[in-house]
Parts: sequence; structure tokens; C-alpha cells
Amino acid sequence: MPATKTSSRPSAVSGSERTLDRYLDGLLVERGLSRHTVDAYRRDLLRLRSNLEDDGGDLLAATVEQLARHLRRLRLEGLSPRSISRALVSMRRFYAFLVHEGDRDDNPAVNLYPPRLPRRLPRVLREEQVGALLRAPDTSRPPGVRDRAMIELLYATGLRVSEMVGLERSQLQLDAGFLIAFGKGAKERVVPVGESAETWLNRYLRDVRPVMAKGRHDVVFVSYRGGGLTRQGLWKLLRNYGRGAGIPDLSPHVLRHSFATHLLEHGADLRAVQVMLGHANITTTQIYTHIHEHRLRTLYDRHHPRAT
Repeated sequence: MPATKTSSRPSAVSGSERTLDRYLDGLLVERGLSRHTVDAYRRDLLRLRSNLEDDGGDLLAATVEQLARHLRRLRLEGLSPRSISRALVSMRRFYAFLVHEGDRDDNPAVNLYPPRLPRRLPRVLREEQVGALLRAPDTSRPPGVRDRAMIELLYATGLRVSEMVGLERSQLQLDAGFLIAFGKGAKERVVPVGESAETWLNRYLRDVRPVMAKGRHDVVFVSYRGGGLTRQGLWKLLRNYGRGAGIPDLSPHVLRHSFATHLLEHGADLRAVQVMLGHANITTTQIYTHIHEHRLRTLYDRHHPRAT
């Protein structure tokens, strides 16, 4: 009776299992990734291995064509673009590990492209919402004067939260109507300050800050204890005032987005907005033109009698 031919498939599978376990253990122990992240990589790679084996392939020896076919299958199965992008990241990192370990000469996933993610437009307040927010602080009390000045300045300049809490009095040139901001990489830029923000800031600096500030420091906005206001403190204050004005989950960045969008809606030049925001590349600023166009379209659809 002829001997039965022994299949090499079980040994290949066990080899891929050992390599996969070694890779995932390294992510936990050496890279210090969270268990949640490692489990997500495990699910992605086990699904890849299963699909490859269904097509007669092998995880360790997969080709570019097989990986591309796997991504197409994920799309047909209804996975979101974000989940498919994460699966591609899992593949790239796993095969980079194999190259590093000498188990492969190439990374077959390196030239595969993720699906295009839908562009999410930043959240922007309506102008009447900004008005309600500015009226929220109780300006009969010193902390309310500080908070009104702070919110006015955030909306008037579009400063980042780190720029706001790090702002020093030496950066203010209010007589000339501007301030000096230091953005990412300590890059300096000049930002105009509107009349309303200037009025409230002068009132705060004259009547409130000398009482609240303790110690010799130059930080503009101070906390109840007299030191500089922290990022967390600013976020908390703004969120509380947002709730009072009927604006849930308000953040400093929403005011920054509103600053830029409202400027464009009132005819500002895109390049000027780029400079005021401190963007190195104008393509970053162009997102606000998309917001403007989206808001115009929404307004048209809501009010034009022949829109629908």
C-alpha cells in the first residue's frame, strides 16, 4: 500500500503562529504598547492569515498581490475605511518586523495605499453662539473679568491653547493693536487684536491681574492661586462657560476654527488667515474654505425656495 503524502501545511501554520506570537509579545514587552492596541493588531493579522490560507497562501510568504486582494476583500465585507487603514498599518509593521528579523528580504505591504478617509470638517460656532459665550462670564466679579478678556482674546486672535496660557505681558503691543505669538517651533508671528478684546484685556490688566497675581512673573492670565493658568484650567473654564451658553463640549480649538472661518466669511484673504493662524503650509488653512463652502451650501438648502 503506497505511503500517504504528508502535507507541509500544518508546519507552515505553526511556523506563522510562532512568529506572530513572538512579534506580538515584542509589542507588549519591548515596545510597551497597550494590551488593547496589541489585541487589535492580533485580530488584523489573524484575519489576514485566514484569508491567505483560504487562497492557498501563507502569512510569512505573502506577496503584494495577495495583500492587495486581502484589502479588497475587507472592503467588500463592509469594513470602514478607518478599519482598513488600521489593518494596513498592522501588515506594514508585521512585515517590517520580518525584514528586521531576517525572515524576509522585502516588505510586501510598504507600497500599498490605504483607502481615502472622509474629510471631517472642524467644528465651528455660529456668530450668535460666540456672542452668547462672551456674555457668559459674570463680569461683576474679578474672575469673570479675566475670563471675558480671555475668551475675547481667543476669538479675536485664534491663538492655540498653549500660546494663550504661555502669553506674557511683554508680547502685548496693545497700543499698536497687536500681539506677538510664539507658535510651533517658537516661530514668531504678529497677530492683530480687535478693539473689543483690547478693551477687556486692558480692563483685566489694570483692575484684576494686580490683585490675582502672586509672585513676580510675566504670564498674562493667572489662576485663583496667582500662578499662570494651565492648559487644563483653560479647557475647564471654557467648557463650563460653553455649557452655560448652550454650547456642549466646547474647546479652545473650536474658537480657533471659528476665528478663521468667520474671517473668511467676512471677506478676509486666505493668505492673511494663514499668517494669523501660524500655519506653515497654506493647504492646512484651506480646510476653512471647505467649511465656508459647506456652510454656504447648508444656508442655501435651508432658505432657497427652489433648493430641493
